[in-house]
Amino acid sequence: MPLIVMCGLPASGKTRRCRELQHYFESREKLVYVLSENRAVPKAGFRKNDHFIDSQKEKLIRSDLKSEVLRFLDKTCVVILDAGNYIKGYRYELFCATKAARSTQCCVFCGIQKEQAWEFNLQRNGKETTEVEKMENDSIQDNSNIPYIKDTFEGLCMRFEEPHSNCRWDNPLFVNFPEDKLDFDNIFAALFESKPLPPNQSTQNPPLSSTNYLFELDRLTQEIVRDILLARKVGILGAITVNQSQTKVDIPTNVNAIQLNRLRRQFLNYTKLHQNTTGSLEKTPQVFVQFLNANCKD
Repeated sequence: MPLIVMCGLPASGKTRRCRELQHYFESREKLVYVLSENRAVPKAGFRKNDHFIDSQKEKLIRSDLKSEVLRFLDKTCVVILDAGNYIKGYRYELFCATKAARSTQCCVFCGIQKEQAWEFNLQRNGKETTEVEKMENDSIQDNSNIPYIKDTFEGLCMRFEEPHSNCRWDNPLFVNFPEDKLDFDNIFAALFESKPLPPNQSTQNPPLSSTNYLFELDRLTQEIVRDILLARKVGILGAITVNQSQTKVDIPTNVNAIQLNRLRRQFLNYTKLHQNTTGSLEKTPQVFVQFLNANCKD
């Protein structure tokens, strides 16, 4: 249930620290689940440097990782998000999700000088294939040993928003430089010996009125259709992961925006007639995805 958000410049040692944390918590008999950007990018069929210079591809990967975090927050395991997490607004979203789940979290910041990070980056010797999505060797489905090109590295450093302990979404914050040893005991205490923050109005869903329910229903289905079209636009041809749904969207590639929106309206009309408007919206994304999959057969 606790969440560890890794954070740092490119090639700052986040994955190495992630492995150290995983080994430590497993030695304390805790189940650990690692969500890795290094694996999510090739899994989506993206090349590492191409992904980081395309904001739409980055958005898809962030959305995918956040969905996985939300899926595991209610499990009895430690979730480690091994990614750059360089946008403070994204870290705030994760904080709100953790708070709503009545869980605990901390941020581990891998501090480093940019020049030293670039030197570490140059030591990487991995090579990318031109057909990432067709790779069958699972050991290759990890791009952590592939170096950043200079433009990508500089761009990520420029966009990086450093975490601060006075920001509640970055707190508790543990800062570690390459020569430091992780403060395992205090990280453990922050996650397992402190009380979760109570959910408030900004993180807890109040009962919805009929009008608000329909508005939220419309918004959720619009977002799913938008994510599907965005995934197709950037070249994802297989099944698509969307927020808050464990079932992936698996529809023919020739289904266009007009057809998707027509199906969305059908789903809304059916739901208005049969759904209890005072009920929860949590299952809506899952049900809508199942509806699309069932009605978009070849």
